[in-house]
Amino acid sequence: MNIKTYLAIGLSVVLLTGCYHEGTDKQEEIARLEATTPLRQDTTVTREYVCQIHAIRHIEVRALERGYIQNIFVDEGQWVNQGHPMFKILPNVYQAKLLKAKAEANTATVEYLNTKALADKNIVSPNELALAKAKLDKANAEVRLMESRLSFTDINAPFDGIMDHLEVRNGSLVEEGTLLTTLSDISKMWVYFNVPEAEYLDYKIHKQDNEPTKVKLRMANGQIFNQIGVVETIEADFDNTTGTIEFRATFQNPDKLLRHGETGTILMEKLYPNAMLIPQKATFEILDKTYVYVINPEGKLEQRLINIEATVPHLFIVKDGLKDDDRVLLEGLRKVHPGQAVEIDLMSAEKVLAELDLYTE
Repeated sequence: MNIKTYLAIGLSVVLLTGCYHEGTDKQEEIARLEATTPLRQDTTVTREYVCQIHAIRHIEVRALERGYIQNIFVDEGQWVNQGHPMFKILPNVYQAKLLKAKAEANTATVEYLNTKALADKNIVSPNELALAKAKLDKANAEVRLMESRLSFTDINAPFDGIMDHLEVRNGSLVEEGTLLTTLSDISKMWVYFNVPEAEYLDYKIHKQDNEPTKVKLRMANGQIFNQIGVVETIEADFDNTTGTIEFRATFQNPDKLLRHGETGTILMEKLYPNAMLIPQKATFEILDKTYVYVINPEGKLEQRLINIEATVPHLFIVKDGLKDDDRVLLEGLRKVHPGQAVEIDLMSAEKVLAELDLYTE
């Protein structure tokens, strides 16, 4: 061999030796990683649902008779008590009709008494007496009808509530059925929210029949309403377009803070007793499936598929896929691969949980 050949061989040996040492150094860089074990404890998960807030009674106040608005005794946004006068329709026509009906009733009364006196002396037949009695009954019924129609010119609050917009003004001509205003009873509020099918089934399966389900309401400003609500009813049918079913919770509203038509968020808590918890940062996803790295007794990594039952801040509740004594890798998930041998610093689950609030990815 010539000198050039020896130099080429020597250079190759040096390069191969450098590559070997470089690979060895890279393996040593990931030799020690942090790991932990699953934590068992009772855990409460809060589910959130967008909701619509309704007054327990919300009605349209309409005119029952035709006429001109003579007086309006209330104002927009005013709180009114049951029986409080709200509107007065000009009653002149109905007063006149009532007087006419009373006069006809008086005439029918006189005719009946005269016919009865004659019938008692067998001067007229019993049929004539019955006919006179029928006329009297008809006249009295007409009086009661006219009294009712006259009373309809006085429109009073049917219950305690708060007024909305006035749709008429003094002097307005209204027909029977004309909308005057709306009235809302906001002493209690019905809050409606839609629950997905899977969560509905979970709710029904775990629901204790004798225990009311309590919920909280987060208002539009982000604050929690100061009253606790109770789920009272569930609608009969699912909405096939959304795959949800409507729940209704009732909230007391003693300070009249909530109003009809508001929106908010229902907070429903569910307890998972003795739940298995792992940090979210210890997981990774492949094709919408969740995995962790478990260190086996030989100190090598195994890729393990897990099923998540619920999520809480920084944590997953594991349904299955892990055992209580499994050692789960906490860091370096993107730098390792299945089958790789690693050394670990095993941290207690309690210590990891205490530090999770400081974790940022």
